[in-house]
Amino acid sequence: MSELNWQPSASFTALRARASVLNSIRQFFAARDVLEVDTPAMSQAAVTDVHLDAFSTVFVGPGYSQGLPLYLQTSPEFHMKRLLAAGSGCIYQMSKSFRNEEAGRHHNPEFTMLEWYRLGFDHFQLMDEMSELLTLVLGTAKEQRFTYQNAFKQFLQLDPLTATMDELRQAGKAYNVYDVVEHETDRDTILQLLFYVGVESQIGQDVPCFIYDFPASQAALARISQQDTRVAERFEVYFKGIELANGFHELADAKEQLRRFKADNAKRKTMDLPEQPIDYHLIDALTAGFPDCAGVALGIDRLVMLTIGANSLDEVMAFPTPRA
Repeated sequence: MSELNWQPSASFTALRARASVLNSIRQFFAARDVLEVDTPAMSQAAVTDVHLDAFSTVFVGPGYSQGLPLYLQTSPEFHMKRLLAAGSGCIYQMSKSFRNEEAGRHHNPEFTMLEWYRLGFDHFQLMDEMSELLTLVLGTAKEQRFTYQNAFKQFLQLDPLTATMDELRQAGKAYNVYDVVEHETDRDTILQLLFYVGVESQIGQDVPCFIYDFPASQAALARISQQDTRVAERFEVYFKGIELANGFHELADAKEQLRRFKADNAKRKTMDLPEQPIDYHLIDALTAGFPDCAGVALGIDRLVMLTIGANSLDEVMAFPTPRA
């Protein structure tokens, strides 16, 4: 190990820019009377999403002689939704989140997330507010917007909502991933790969790009569109090759949310992944009554990267995991 690894990987110029971004975000929400909140980094439940892996630990303090399993949160979402159900009003939070996954230019197991919820908003109104925030922080004045379906049609000449599995697999040939999808049986896995290789590189290069109305099967926490039940009211934001944010018109139906969590665990079982404990505190909160709202999570570290033109997270984080 290098004797210089005790030093921060980010310059102090970058860390000052980071502090300025955080300050701008707080001013942005203060001007809109959105309350800043602070919720736990650990929970007795985990996320069931098959694409997320949580770190876990065990609390062995007084009263827990057998140990209490705890999970580092992949986002503050579930705790924040409990506050919303309790009557908090519009809220935001900038906090550490943890995912036991890949590390690289755009990923670190520990990262800072901005998450906010706006009562009475749908996903279109939240996209508008996200655009205002990006204009403030990045100076962007314009944006692109595509539905998920139209993005596929324009860049892959393929309709993701109606294409057969064989048509989806065949589309992989143009991007040299046919051997990866040839025997894949999960439709969303193929769609996500095609989106990565065929759409992401074509969007958001000069201005931020909003992709919205994702397939319903790819939005476990979003409402199904009343205009087209094949899609859910979810959006993502891309800019300069970086996936920046993920937003939803939030699902408020407790029974439907529980059904989706259980379906996730059933899918985990078929994939030889461990089932995860469902957050019944969240289910109880939704049952008690959840306000009509939209919410979005944005990666602060990636936003700072874009602000200063950095090439990797190491340039904007004081101590990424290899130096932690």
